[in-house]
Amino acid sequence: MQQNSCLSFPPCSLRLQRVLVFCLLLRSCSGQHIIIGSLQPIVARVGDDIMLPCHLEPAIDVAARTLEWTRPDLNNIFVYVWRSDQELVKAKHPSYTGRTSLFTDELKHGNMSLKLSGVKLSDKGTYKCFIPDLSAQSIVEVVVASDAAAPIVISLSGVDESSSGVVLQCESEGWYPEPEVLWMDSEGNVLSAGPTETVRGPDDLYTVSSRVTVDKRHGNRFTCRVQQNIINQTRETHIHVPDEFFNVQFWFSPLTVGLAVSLGVCILSILLFALILCQRKNKRLDQLLAENKKLTEEKQRCETERQQLQKELEKGNKRFFFF
Repeated sequence: MQQNSCLSFPPCSLRLQRVLVFCLLLRSCSGQHIIIGSLQPIVARVGDDIMLPCHLEPAIDVAARTLEWTRPDLNNIFVYVWRSDQELVKAKHPSYTGRTSLFTDELKHGNMSLKLSGVKLSDKGTYKCFIPDLSAQSIVEVVVASDAAAPIVISLSGVDESSSGVVLQCESEGWYPEPEVLWMDSEGNVLSAGPTETVRGPDDLYTVSSRVTVDKRHGNRFTCRVQQNIINQTRETHIHVPDEFFNVQFWFSPLTVGLAVSLGVCILSILLFALILCQRKNKRLDQLLAENKKLTEEKQRCETERQQLQKELEKGNKRFFFF
């Protein structure tokens, strides 16, 4: 007799075998129906059409029953509702309108698998397949990955004087889920880099950046690889660091940087002193001009008084001559 259990097939995982054994024991002991879903997450890319598996064991016709697909994390938890041999379109969450459906021809075989079309990043989460009158349910996890990752950019970040090495920086954006960043030398050996910096944007996409310190013993050609193992997506780019660059690192040493800073401070101090001196001279000049204006006004006043006295004196002489 041909066995229907997964236990007869070597590729099945030990965990799956244990779950199926438990399910078979449960059925034999209680005679109740159970719903079989998916033990592994359903991985999809943005824009894909996917199927969320869900079928009843032992199989019976469920077309006349109430069937529910829900997401507990949503305000309106219903993703799809089937009742009285038809879909209740108005019951579902607006974001799933026109994107979820059942294989209605399969309902008579206990197959309640859900088709989700045009997958979005917001579709990630835990879905529950449920038959209320049987109190049977199963859980399916959906992981959504983005294909919107931008090209990787490698740039020179600086020089690490403690190791006499050149610091390279790698950055890429538009990833989901969070990816892994690797640095490799010219021979493909993975280099030891600092911790990856990760920023998650309002669109739920990740931007990652990583720095690594390299020197001449690593060669001249370096690779930054960003990879998402869940969806087997990889991007990488290369950079060539000429020998001449390693030879001019002296100009970036602490001594030269210190001298440059000291020279800059000295120049700024001289300019500041000259500015203060110039302001003082301008202030003194303004004072002298004000004093000169006062003296000029005083001179004019004295001249006016002298002229008046001269006129009075001439009048006095005329009177004296007359007498």
